[in-house]
Amino acid sequence: MASSLLESVSPALAALLSNVHPAVLAAVVFIGLPVVAIALNVAQQFLPKDPNLPPVVFHWLPYVGSAISYGDDPLKFFFTNREKYGDVFTFVLLGRRMTAALGPKGNNFILGGKLTHVSAEEAYTHLTTPVFGKEVVYDVPNPVFMEQKRFVKCGLTIENFREYVGFIEDEVEEMLAKNESFVTYRSGDTTRWGSFHALRTLAELTICTASRTLQGREVRASLSGREFAEMYSDLDGGFTPINLMFPSLPLPSYRRRDRAQQAMSDFYVNILNKREAGDNDHDHDMLAALAEQRYKNGRKLSKREIAHIMIALLMAGQHTSSATSSWALLHLASRPDVVQAVYDEQVKHFSNGDGSFRALTYEELRELPILDSVIRETLRMHPPIHSILRKVVQDMPVPASLSSGSSNTAQSRAYVVPQGHFVLASPAVSQMDPRIWKDASVWDPYRWSDPEGVAAEAALAYEDLSGEKIDYGFGVVSKGTESPYQPFGAGRHRCIGEQFAYLQLGTILALLIRNMEFKIDRVPDHNYHTMITLPKEPCSIQYRRRAKAT
Repeated sequence: MASSLLESVSPALAALLSNVHPAVLAAVVFIGLPVVAIALNVAQQFLPKDPNLPPVVFHWLPYVGSAISYGDDPLKFFFTNREKYGDVFTFVLLGRRMTAALGPKGNNFILGGKLTHVSAEEAYTHLTTPVFGKEVVYDVPNPVFMEQKRFVKCGLTIENFREYVGFIEDEVEEMLAKNESFVTYRSGDTTRWGSFHALRTLAELTICTASRTLQGREVRASLSGREFAEMYSDLDGGFTPINLMFPSLPLPSYRRRDRAQQAMSDFYVNILNKREAGDNDHDHDMLAALAEQRYKNGRKLSKREIAHIMIALLMAGQHTSSATSSWALLHLASRPDVVQAVYDEQVKHFSNGDGSFRALTYEELRELPILDSVIRETLRMHPPIHSILRKVVQDMPVPASLSSGSSNTAQSRAYVVPQGHFVLASPAVSQMDPRIWKDASVWDPYRWSDPEGVAAEAALAYEDLSGEKIDYGFGVVSKGTESPYQPFGAGRHRCIGEQFAYLQLGTILALLIRNMEFKIDRVPDHNYHTMITLPKEPCSIQYRRRAKAT
């Protein structure tokens, strides 16, 4: 009976549709299919769930999921959903299942995760390998990457740091003498105010100081050339969120990225070839340090490997340091009292007594508590990366202490994150958590001078001075995965360049404050639409030349 009914309905339906205008029919399909897809997606979320899986954030759009709210303001997204679901929850991000584990325990769960459970390589290689190049970083097995980190550490010696301070000072002085934004400064007038764009200026200064120190004299000499600038710009264009989520789009920017990567790789190989041929007019820089290293099996690094490690250092360090120095200077410009305190610290330690300053030194730079607090507080409020991903390669049980959640409604569950999903840690959440930090949203460097405060305790946990030390293959480091303050990551993927970053940031900020006063109407909001969290426009700072120290 049912079949005969269908047989009679089908011709009638076909006849009805044949009388509908094609444009109307197309409109019905175009509108109807998305509506049906959304309805099915919503209905599916109200069906009974597997109690062993973390709760899923409600979302209207299939595939898109929570991409819009997460991408626009990830910290607001995390804090809002923590109140609904607890510290562990899953959200859909452009077809991927992301399980966030928040707070210090969540950081420890993911960043301290075992290689048998999580993989950074599988999470990031499709973003980093086209930019950095083959056979380095996330394009190699983790033990090999750990050896490569050890090689880089060989170029980050105290002896080099001592020399780098002078190099950075030269670059700051050159920028003040040549950059068009500092005409007012060069006039010698201590009453007139000028302005400069914080992000663009600090990005230029960061790449100049990094190239003169870590990259070497040949790289620094090439920076002013149009060819190198275009090469760097095209390569940088491949280091964006769209490249992370969609690694193989047929776009012109992707093709430019690939051409630039090959050209940049050839650039470094050519330098190495010249040195091998007898050109010894260079410092003992990172290129020289890497050329001396050998893997545990005795094999030396190839020239391509060295070139690609150098590209990784250039790209990763440039973004993070320029962002942090920009945020620091923007906050300083909003707090004349803190600027004055940093300046007074400079006068106390470095004044010649005649209105001039003597040169900074590496050892003395480490003994400036107010400047150090400015950098630490900036990193607390503005960690360059708000989300750290790992891909789950084996079903990953969530500890009961974490899956119990932090909301009143969350119940203790033995959650398991399935293989193939992604897990996400956000040290930015624990660093901005009002449950941990007093006045968490206020930039207050002085919180770091309280020996019994949360900041001092968090820093101690991060350095883990008396606790567990681990050698992941690049030297003994503190684990640091349970600290609520993790500005350089934690565990095996903790940034090995953090001491250089403090040196670079401290030297730049100290020298600028020696020379200028600053002011700004308000500190800009965060721009979360970039790989590294940057300030939104406008982010210009007003300055005037400082009178001589007395």
